[in-house]
Amino acid sequence: MPKNQAQRMVFALITVLITVHAYVFYSLYVVNGAALMELNQTTGVLAALEKQGGVYLCGAYLPIWACVAVEFCLAYLLENLLGSPLSFRLARRVFDPAETHPMLFETAVICATVGIMCPAMSFLAAFLYYPYYLGFHPVTLLANWLKLVCLNFPFAFFSQLFFIQPAVRAIFRALFREKTREGEELSAGR
Repeated sequence: MPKNQAQRMVFALITVLITVHAYVFYSLYVVNGAALMELNQTTGVLAALEKQGGVYLCGAYLPIWACVAVEFCLAYLLENLLGSPLSFRLARRVFDPAETHPMLFETAVICATVGIMCPAMSFLAAFLYYPYYLGFHPVTLLANWLKLVCLNFPFAFFSQLFFIQPAVRAIFRALFREKTREGEELSAGR
């Protein structure tokens, strides 16, 4: 869908904006919510986070918005440098975009993106959320990374394929539809 580098950056921005919020919610509420409430003896996740002083990140407790900001910056950078370019190349190795139905090709790009971004972001998260108060050990980091990949991959696959990417594409079309129509009218008039 994106036609140039600026549009690719906007597409990535919309994708990462939705995805990071979804993953923070998923990680805090779905994966760790019960443990946080039990540990802090509260009946809600937000109350548990408030009682413990925030989300444990890089050896300190930070507010949720700080975690979202850190993950957003890392995910946006990774998406633009690694995820988007590699996923398109991987999909093109299997399907010819000129001969493949656009929906099938977009699905291949989404699957390739999840295959790249999920392990990469899970590795960064393993560093960010590592229990540094216990001391650092590479085997623990590896175990945490594999655990995160196993927890995140199903959510990443299904949320990107059925919710996030359709929403991103609809938003993107709405943002760039007028400019595309104006460009088509100008080129038709020449």
